[in-house]
Amino acid sequence: MLAVDTGLVEEWLSEFKTLPEASISSYATNLKDKSALISSLYRVIQEPQSELLEPVCHQLFEFYRSGEEQLLRFTLQFLPELMWCYLAVSASRDLQSSGCIEALLLGVYNLEIVDKEGHSKVLSFTIPSLSKPSVYHEPSSIGSMALTEGALSQHGLSRVVYSGPHPQREMLTAQNRFEVLTFLLLCYNAALSYMPAISLQSLCQICSRICVCGYPRQQVRKYKGVNSRIPVSSEFMVQMLTGIYYAFYNGEWDLARKAMDDILYRAQLELYPEPLLVANAIKASLPQGAMKSNKEGTKCIQVEITPTSSRISRNAVTSMSIRGHRWKRHEQAENGSDATEMGNFIIPEISVTNVSGEKTGNGEKSRALAENDAQHIQGVQETATDPRTDSKCMPEIRRQKSVRKMMEDGINSSGRVQF
Repeated sequence: MLAVDTGLVEEWLSEFKTLPEASISSYATNLKDKSALISSLYRVIQEPQSELLEPVCHQLFEFYRSGEEQLLRFTLQFLPELMWCYLAVSASRDLQSSGCIEALLLGVYNLEIVDKEGHSKVLSFTIPSLSKPSVYHEPSSIGSMALTEGALSQHGLSRVVYSGPHPQREMLTAQNRFEVLTFLLLCYNAALSYMPAISLQSLCQICSRICVCGYPRQQVRKYKGVNSRIPVSSEFMVQMLTGIYYAFYNGEWDLARKAMDDILYRAQLELYPEPLLVANAIKASLPQGAMKSNKEGTKCIQVEITPTSSRISRNAVTSMSIRGHRWKRHEQAENGSDATEMGNFIIPEISVTNVSGEKTGNGEKSRALAENDAQHIQGVQETATDPRTDSKCMPEIRRQKSVRKMMEDGINSSGRVQF
């Protein structure tokens, strides 16, 4: 450890002790911008034999229980590195050098499992329903869902999962170790959006080391220092994947990809179904270009959101379009386009023949016949302009009505059938 790092850490330790109560808020706001101090603190934590490790852990715990939100987040950013140091020391069975780190982790855990009044917390998580849209999915993109009686009974019901109450711990053992570490990583993931880049890098690196230490892949990754296998739980690996998924879209593509591959490698060896499911889902949701690109700053997840306002098509039927369509029909009728309109239809001929040499009617009957024929032709034309009418059946119906009317006229005028 360099002398510059030692000087920065010692100045930080003495500065907070002499800080008045009224200046804590402004001090906490400016503390996150001191990148040189943060890097020096990481180097202290990475050296378990350092003399500054114990006062640093004590100071970080004072930050966490001060109640100041900025100081609390300042301590949280070192949690991944603290977990790795504790697990590495535990794997080497040198528990004496990790006493201060264990005390810090236990102190943060015992503060988080209770509220301000000292009562045990019960955390609740609502699982979204796939039948309702969210920022992550659209029900239409999933495919057709069978509307069974069981699915309909569950529609609209939200499933709530509870975590807690968690018991207080006085020491970390092999039985409760990953129960405590999983809960601490859950608290870290709840504040991921406030974590700096160096903290996300530390998270990805410790995830890779925890998963491959003691396995053949450690030689490929060239990790040194710890050669023993570190046992992990399925729940702890799921929490690691949560932070890695955030790191993918916030500037750490390469480290996050490596960490996810190592978690998949370890989950396959341990046959853990939950990490395998989550890791494969994350891998399938990532675009192919994102897996190969370098760091390019903060990214965002592209999703399709259902529009709040209905979209009107350009060809939608409105009152103005209906009115314009009617005017167009009247203009075509006035321009004498009868021949053009009738060219597409076959108008049946009405042949009226004389029976046994009888004479035709007088001029008035001839004019009535001509009027009936004209009405018949006009009815055929009007029927043909309507696209919803069958052009093959309606002319025949009109023709039968016209002949029937002529027969009735002949009977009414002379008492017998006239043609």
